[in-house]
Amino acid sequence: MYDRLRGPAAPTLAAAVLAGLLVAGCGKQTPQAEAAGPPEVGVVTLAMRPLPLATDLPGRTAAYRVAEVRPQVNGIVLKRLFTEGGQVKAGEQLYQIDPAIYQATYNSQKAALARAEAQYKTAALLAERYAPLAKSRAVSQQDYDDARARRDQAQADVLAARAALDTARINLVYTKVLSPIDGIVGRSAVTEGALVTANQAGALASVQQIDPIYVDVVQSSTQLLQLQRDLASGRLQRVGSDQARVMLTLGDGSQYEHAGTLQFSEVTVDPGTDAVTLRAVFPNPDHRLLPGMFVHALLQQGVDAQALLVPQQAVARNQRGEPSVLVVGPDDKISQRAVTAERAIGDAWHVTAGLKAGERVVVDGLQRVRPGDAVKPVEIRREPDATAAPGAAPMAPGAAAPAPAAGQPGTAAAPAAR
Repeated sequence: MYDRLRGPAAPTLAAAVLAGLLVAGCGKQTPQAEAAGPPEVGVVTLAMRPLPLATDLPGRTAAYRVAEVRPQVNGIVLKRLFTEGGQVKAGEQLYQIDPAIYQATYNSQKAALARAEAQYKTAALLAERYAPLAKSRAVSQQDYDDARARRDQAQADVLAARAALDTARINLVYTKVLSPIDGIVGRSAVTEGALVTANQAGALASVQQIDPIYVDVVQSSTQLLQLQRDLASGRLQRVGSDQARVMLTLGDGSQYEHAGTLQFSEVTVDPGTDAVTLRAVFPNPDHRLLPGMFVHALLQQGVDAQALLVPQQAVARNQRGEPSVLVVGPDDKISQRAVTAERAIGDAWHVTAGLKAGERVVVDGLQRVRPGDAVKPVEIRREPDATAAPGAAPMAPGAAAPAPAAGQPGTAAAPAAR
């Protein structure tokens, strides 16, 4: 009887002892877990500061001035007097058209003018002699009137001959085809011996002035309306004398060394693209920019006087692409906040809604916490890098970046100088 009872009772006793040991062990670990405290997270305290904003717009370069060279008289081209692709000055001769027939016409008109002047001189002297004779009735009044009429007709003939001579001289000058502007001349469409005609459709060559040079960019009408609303409401402030400053990024990704200025904006919207054309002018002393090149223009829009920059690692997006951040409240507890991230500025987001200055945003340890958790915030003295950012306007050379606000370490920074 004892052995039968002992058999099943032994395992039950062992299980009870093991359970007691486990309970005792758990009782010893609970104080250690409580001593560890809430998890640490890295936070950045936000502060408002001025942020120059700019928009990256695609565009193409265009020559500052273009002159298509055409003949103004008929004739055979005798010489081409320029090097294709070379620099020419205004008034420099490009072609020589055979001047023989125009020289002969000029000489003939010159002789006609001399003959008309001689006839006028004779008629004027005759009218002068008839004047006193007509008063003394030595000649009839009719003869005197005829003499004066011949004088006036001779004077008109002189004027007509002089005009014909001027026309002949102009045509003779037009046999020398001149460059109308300073610039670079392109390839020639004709060679020596070619017959050209006045006002022909095809140009002999073209001359383009590319220093300075235009850059035409397009901006959507929606962006333009939003910019106007932001400036009117005061959310954006104009940047004073630098409001028309434009920087260029070339097709190979390099930065163009010269800054340009905005010249004008079209007053109509292209119905096909719903965009407005903006034109900027850039100095081009080295002819690095050529007409027709594709570029990106960084156009300054204004200054957000109360901008908040949030590090990109602090912003998460849900399945619908909506951005949110984790914020540490005054009670050191985590809460999730939906925000509006308007544009990327370097390694930060320009947040326009959902946050305010003085709030602490979690940037490190996001995987270890959830909304509602108590945490131990550790301030990180790190500022988002806004340098070379498409959405931030470059500062003037030599200008210092704004200093952080007093008593607010780790604030988001305005963009540094390029």
